[in-house]
Amino acid sequence: MAEGLLGGIIDREAEEKAGSTKSGSEAFAAAVAANIGTQSPEVAAETAAFFREQTQLVKAQRKSVEAEHEYFKQEWGPRLLGTRLRTGFQIFVALAATVVGIGVAIMIRDAVSSRRVVIEPFDAPPALAAQGLTGKVIAGAVLDELSHLQDATRSSSAARGLSGAWTSNLKLDVPEAGISIGEISRLLRERFGHDVHIDGNLIETPTAGLALTVRGNGVAPKTFTGSTSELKKLTVEAAEYVYSQSQPARWATYLSNVERNEEAIAFCRGAVASADPAERPRLLNIWAIALQSTGGSPSEALSLFRASVKLQPDLWTAHTNIQNDLMLLGDEEGAWRAGEDMRTAAGGRPGRAREFDYQNWDYLTWNLQAWLGAVVADAEANAGAGTSTGAVGPSIADIQSRLHDSEAADLALKTTRDDPHDPSIAATTHFVRGRLAAEAGDVSSAAMQMEAFGVAYADPAVSSNNPGYNCWIAPAEEAAGNPAKADAVLKAAGAFVDCYRFRADILDARGDWPGAQKAYAEAVALAPDLPAAYYSWGVALAKHADVAAAEAKLKAANQRGPHWADPLKAWGDVLVKQGHTKEALVKYNAALEYAPDWKQLKQAREALAKQKS
Repeated sequence: MAEGLLGGIIDREAEEKAGSTKSGSEAFAAAVAANIGTQSPEVAAETAAFFREQTQLVKAQRKSVEAEHEYFKQEWGPRLLGTRLRTGFQIFVALAATVVGIGVAIMIRDAVSSRRVVIEPFDAPPALAAQGLTGKVIAGAVLDELSHLQDATRSSSAARGLSGAWTSNLKLDVPEAGISIGEISRLLRERFGHDVHIDGNLIETPTAGLALTVRGNGVAPKTFTGSTSELKKLTVEAAEYVYSQSQPARWATYLSNVERNEEAIAFCRGAVASADPAERPRLLNIWAIALQSTGGSPSEALSLFRASVKLQPDLWTAHTNIQNDLMLLGDEEGAWRAGEDMRTAAGGRPGRAREFDYQNWDYLTWNLQAWLGAVVADAEANAGAGTSTGAVGPSIADIQSRLHDSEAADLALKTTRDDPHDPSIAATTHFVRGRLAAEAGDVSSAAMQMEAFGVAYADPAVSSNNPGYNCWIAPAEEAAGNPAKADAVLKAAGAFVDCYRFRADILDARGDWPGAQKAYAEAVALAPDLPAAYYSWGVALAKHADVAAAEAKLKAANQRGPHWADPLKAWGDVLVKQGHTKEALVKYNAALEYAPDWKQLKQAREALAKQKS
């Protein structure tokens, strides 16, 4: 049955293609009815009638849909477009309001945290204004001097958020007519901020010539006088006064930076009691630094540093200075413990303290790569000058020489800018040159450079920041054939691990092995948690063919200074003598991680690698 029905339908497709004018549904109905008609005429008639009704219904539904579509386009299209436009506009308004709200919030936040120094135009009489000395010119001159003082101050206070008033936001603020976003911002700062507004006046006097007066909120008026040719001097004095009153800790730091230490001490002593509580810890810290730089008692300076930390436990630079003072007092073990205490207080390393604040701990443990990285990062973050009391170039050269990278050390010295106020530059340059000459085997040049360093080291500003460095003069003198000079240095140098271990090295070289052994033991006892004494003792034991004891001491040095290449290299040398080439290669490879440009180490490793192959 099915085949007959489908066959009939298919047979009629040719007729439809041949030009039937009936619709597809009518043709289909007719074909079905005709085919059924061959089976039952009655059923065929009913089927045809059913299909005609369905066809009419479909046509009616189609017309209804088309009418509705046309109505929708004419009536609801514009309404929908309007709705979309209104929705879009509302979204735009909401976004614009959000942006404005965020902008206002930012302006309020900036206003609340604002600590700028704003120099307003000064007053000047018409006679001076006619000569070009307008109020704006005078204000600009004072601002220029303030900028110079800011640039010349090496201080970590910027990183501690205490120097916002002396950032690059310093600017001349001239009132404008009307209200703008800038004016709104200024009004907010005046209402909620902590800006210091400075103004003043310049007048001619019958006797003094010129009188420049400055004043501001929180800055008492002060007048500076000079002849008509001394305007530069007056603006410098005015700027220094404004600097000292608006940011006392940075002013004290500047005085110490330029070797005006007596002034720094007097200023800090008078300013601590009346200063803002946030300034007091730093004033105490700078007071102690200036005291050291003038040859004051390390014990007195240490008490000031500790008072500073008591007021502000997270003043990490004061923690660093405590370590330095303990070294000056001959307590390097105590300095190491103070560094450990600081790391705990900072929540570990890395933690809340800067890497730069661990430089004394890194110095004691010969953590040279970390020390170098911290100094370089500090310099890069502070216009190449860093925040240390001394120039950064010689400090980098010192570390590079300890890493046995003579080329990098030499470059760091050559690219250091001269500063007549910084005695550490010449001193450290002589020290590094002496170290490099000694490593190159030029004992005569090494002794000459170290003697020059010894002269510079007599300056308390140098010795107070480089405790124990004078010990290195002794081995240079001994190597150059000056034993009496070497003994004199060690006698006067103080209680430092380096002095004790160098004394032991010298006694060993003179043939006094028992005396050397005793001196090495004293060096270890002086600071049992530091690696240097163990290292020197291990090297000496290896020379005396006591390889087991040498390994034990070098292992102890490595445990206390795990990032120091020298004990690892010496340990590898001992293993080579024992024929343990595989183990020696491991030590050499480890040492290269911490001193990648040490030529002697590279040569030893290459020779061992060839031997293995």
